[in-house]
Amino acid sequence: MKESHSDFITVRGLKLHCHRWGPAQAPIVVMQHGFQDVGASWQFTVDALQARFGDRWQIIAPDLRGYGLSDWSGADSYWYPDYLADLDALLDHYSPEFPVRLVGHSLGASIASVYAGLRPDRVSHLVNVDGFGPPSMRQDPAPRRLAKWLAQLHDDTPQRPYVDFDEFALRMQSENHRLTDERARFIVQHWGKLDEAEGGVVRRADPAHKRINPLPLTQDEIIAIWRQTQASTLWIDGAQSGLWQRLTMNPEDFDARMAAYQDLRIEHIEDAGHNVHHDQPEALAQLIGEFL
Repeated sequence: MKESHSDFITVRGLKLHCHRWGPAQAPIVVMQHGFQDVGASWQFTVDALQARFGDRWQIIAPDLRGYGLSDWSGADSYWYPDYLADLDALLDHYSPEFPVRLVGHSLGASIASVYAGLRPDRVSHLVNVDGFGPPSMRQDPAPRRLAKWLAQLHDDTPQRPYVDFDEFALRMQSENHRLTDERARFIVQHWGKLDEAEGGVVRRADPAHKRINPLPLTQDEIIAIWRQTQASTLWIDGAQSGLWQRLTMNPEDFDARMAAYQDLRIEHIEDAGHNVHHDQPEALAQLIGEFL
C-alpha cells in the first residue's frame, strides 16, 4: 500500500482535504467518493492501478465538504450545486489548463456526470461507478419533499456511535460480506474518529448530510445536462448491487439515459455490490486503467 499525500485547499471559504498519489507532473485523475464515504476509500483501487499500470497518473481524491478531514459547511443542509462548484474550484487549482480524467462513485459519480455536462471542456474521460441516478419514479413530489425537509430541520441527526473501531469494522462487514478484515480496518480508520462526547467512534461526516435535498434536479434536467458531455464515458456497476436491474425496469427511462452520451461503454463487475471500489478494486482498476 502506497500512502497518499495530504493537501488542504481553501475552496469557497472551506478547507477541503485531498488525498494525492503519483507524480506531480503526470496527467491528473480526480476520484470523487460517494455518500457517507471519504476519499481514502479509493486507496485499494489506486494500489491496483499503480501495480498494473505504474505511476502514469497523478490521482487526486478529495473529501467532499462535510466529510473526512474537509471542513463542515456550518449550514443545516448540504446543497448539491455546492459540490459542483467545489469540484470546479479544485480543478482550477490542480489543472487550470488541461482537461482531467474524472472518476466518481455513487454520489461522487452523480456529481462527476453533471459536471462533465456543465463543463465539457474540463473533462476528457468520465468514469461513472454505480451512480447512474435513481429511477425517475422514485422522486417524491415537491409538496411531500419540502415538507419532509422542513420537519427534518427540527430533528437532531447525530451519527451513530460505535464502541470502538473494531465494532465499526464488524458493522461494515456485517453489511458487506465481501469486505475483508484488512480493508474494513483501513476504511474505518478514515471513516471514523473518537468522540468523547458520544463515548465512542463516530463517522467523520456532518450529520446534516442526512437531511434530504429539498430541491433536486429532475431526471429530465439531468439528462439534458448529460447530453452536453463530450468526454468518453465508461459506466461500471457492481453486478450484485441491484442498480442495473432497477434501471432496466423502465426501458424508456433507461434508453433516454443511454442516448444522452455520444461515446458510451458499459461494464459489469461480478461479485461486487454497490461499493465496487471496496469489493473488487483490482477488477475496477483494470477497467479504469484500460479506459484511460
